[in-house]
Amino acid sequence: MASDGARKQFWKRSNSKVPGSIQHVYGAQHPPFDPLLHGTLLKATPKVPTTPVKARRTSTFQEFESNTSDAWDASEDDDELLAMAAESLNTEVVMETANRVLRNHSQRQERRRPPEPPAVPSGDLRLVKSVSESHTSCPAGGMGAPSRRESASDAAPLQRSQSLPHSVTVALGGTSDPSTLSSSALSEREASRLDKFKQLLAGPNTDLEELRKLSWSGIPKSVRPITWKLLSGYLPANVERRPATLQRKQKEYFAFIEHYYDSRHDDAHQDTYRQIHIDIPRMSPEALILQPKVTEIFERILFIWAIRHPASGYVQGINDLVTPFFVVFMCEHIEEEDVDAADVSRVPTDVLRNVEADTYWCMSRLLDGIQDNYTFAQPGIQMKVKMLEELVSRIDEQVHRHLEQHEVRYLQFAFRWMNNLLMREVPLHCTIRLWDTYQDVDVKTLPI
Repeated sequence: MASDGARKQFWKRSNSKVPGSIQHVYGAQHPPFDPLLHGTLLKATPKVPTTPVKARRTSTFQEFESNTSDAWDASEDDDELLAMAAESLNTEVVMETANRVLRNHSQRQERRRPPEPPAVPSGDLRLVKSVSESHTSCPAGGMGAPSRRESASDAAPLQRSQSLPHSVTVALGGTSDPSTLSSSALSEREASRLDKFKQLLAGPNTDLEELRKLSWSGIPKSVRPITWKLLSGYLPANVERRPATLQRKQKEYFAFIEHYYDSRHDDAHQDTYRQIHIDIPRMSPEALILQPKVTEIFERILFIWAIRHPASGYVQGINDLVTPFFVVFMCEHIEEEDVDAADVSRVPTDVLRNVEADTYWCMSRLLDGIQDNYTFAQPGIQMKVKMLEELVSRIDEQVHRHLEQHEVRYLQFAFRWMNNLLMREVPLHCTIRLWDTYQDVDVKTLPI
């Protein structure tokens, strides 16, 4: 520790600066402030004329320290005081105090906890209100309203209790478990929708307009593959013609493979194949896409489509449109609930070939309606971005003005939405549900 004289010399060097004065602060990317180098900047700043005020004498730290009675004197005893304070802390006393606080808190919470609601008979199908709601509302034909004193005294405990989660007691045929009720109600609703789809698909000629209306709110998983094939125009509405159409289309696709796929290494097509080969590992879900068989399937689908559509060729973003079709059609042939983690190598080769062909044709049907999204200058995407801008300006003018004020162009953030049909923005299972609705609308208006 330095002597008192040295301490005084130290504080004398800074006696012209008072605490709280504004100083120039520079980070690691800036040099220190030099008045000689920055003198021109200081001189260029105009001085605002102010009323002359009597200058206040600047006090030194020693004067401040002497006038402050409760200030600690920095000395060599600081470390000793800290050591003594640490030794005086008894661990057992600290733990006992903490446990006592926790016990008191628990007892107060027990006293504040409202009484349990009465049990509901098993035959009653009514829903019992939550605890917080039953305390804030009065029965219509019961007792009168509480007095002001009672309401004032209960206001604070009720407000605190409402912030805590309360379980809702539900009685449905003798079942009081909320999860059982929600699952049963959900299963009944899904079973009802599934029956409607099966009845519609069981007829000799499927009513596609009615199928579109029914698909708007989502398609059950078990009938989603056949519904997507019908709504995309891949399969005919007539049931008897479907097997022959499937067989013919699948043979046609693999004829394309034999005729075109070997040319992927030619000078005219090697750049296209190389770009496809680079883009596929970037897709999601990685656990599915990175399986060797899946990678080969996607490469063949994208390359054949690019060769047969020279007006646009392959464009980044088209690769993402293969995934939903492939995943949906694979659901018919795997037992795993999560297709992302399914091992495709265990699926028979014939099944994979059929899924590959179905995926190619359904993706082609989709791209036929939005191919101008991927031609030169991508006019389709620019038109959809303009439509989005007009839509936002009508629905939420405040957001539209905010984007204009900060010079944010819709094309900067909405381009990928249109290019990938939101595949990169939402999880895969949400994308598949969203595509249920896509099948119901004109593909030329996708995705808005």
